[in-house]
Amino acid sequence: MSGSFPKYRVALGLAALAFAGVTPAAAETVPLLAQTLVRTQVAAETAVSSEAVFTGDIQAQAQTSVSFRTSGKIAERRVEVGDHVTADQVLALLDPQEQRANLANAEAVLTSAEAQATQARLTYERQKSLLASGFTTRSTYDNAEQQLRVSQAAVESAKAALGTAREQFSYTELRAGVAGIVLSRSLETGQVVQAGQSVLTVAQDGPRDAVFNVYEALLAGPPDSGTVDVTLQANPDVRSVGTVREIAPSVDPASGTVRVKVGLKGTPAAMSLGSVVIGRGRFAERKAVVLPWSALYRWRGQPAVWVRDPADGTVAPRVVAIERYAPDSVALKDGVKPGEEVVIAGIQFLRPGLKVTLAEAGR
Repeated sequence: MSGSFPKYRVALGLAALAFAGVTPAAAETVPLLAQTLVRTQVAAETAVSSEAVFTGDIQAQAQTSVSFRTSGKIAERRVEVGDHVTADQVLALLDPQEQRANLANAEAVLTSAEAQATQARLTYERQKSLLASGFTTRSTYDNAEQQLRVSQAAVESAKAALGTAREQFSYTELRAGVAGIVLSRSLETGQVVQAGQSVLTVAQDGPRDAVFNVYEALLAGPPDSGTVDVTLQANPDVRSVGTVREIAPSVDPASGTVRVKVGLKGTPAAMSLGSVVIGRGRFAERKAVVLPWSALYRWRGQPAVWVRDPADGTVAPRVVAIERYAPDSVALKDGVKPGEEVVIAGIQFLRPGLKVTLAEAGR
């Protein structure tokens, strides 16, 4: 194998010269190192514009977690996921046995307090009349007056307790308090729930967001227009426009992306909750060196290109920073200056310091 390797290199060199139009006879006079043929392109800055395309879904700008305000056993469930509910609609019921007993007890206490207050009022009126005619003592009158005030306070206290009992009884009915669509539920008939335990999630009616998970680098340069075009994936004719309303303060450790919420200025009926949408953001034009894909090389784990020195015809690798990728080209952010000669074909035969021959004049 070692003996055939020089012959293989000579064959490659002759093939490359033949590609350049050099005859075998003339090739014999060309040194082997000079027989590495390449094509080059003179780097020049051009205006490039990019468009970021990402997918997401439609979500409500506001969601409400609904819970019972008292503990108990669920007696009835009246909604399913996807149902539209109104603010005062009863969504579920608790078994009201305990609350009903408390309400009946509070009503009885109020009745008793009112009866005692009536008796105390009659006693007071009687003592007042007797005092005026001199048939009772002042202390007896004062006791009657005090008893009247105590009974009246007891009535007010019983009324407050009755109001609380009625309020607790009303807590056995679950209401969302807002109009919207039920997104999720975690309650079933017979289930025992605690006060404040979330059992339903309701997406409030009103403005909608298009929610996307984008890479953090994309947020460094927002779209030039400040708006994002949103189209329905299932029907591209359904479209809307929105602006970035909220950006998550941290990166999702699982996906490495940042959640961005785009508030829609108008939501077509076809863009229902959960619909998959496509967002497009157009960025401002900027200057960059654009080269074909064939110029890109990997040097020591980093993207690079081969730059030819016109003075002596040698090539050297140059690490570059990528601005963006296109289907048939790559835009460079840094690494190559305008006017430099970049190898765009034949890079697989190159090594640092190698003297190359141009297959055709640099463009």
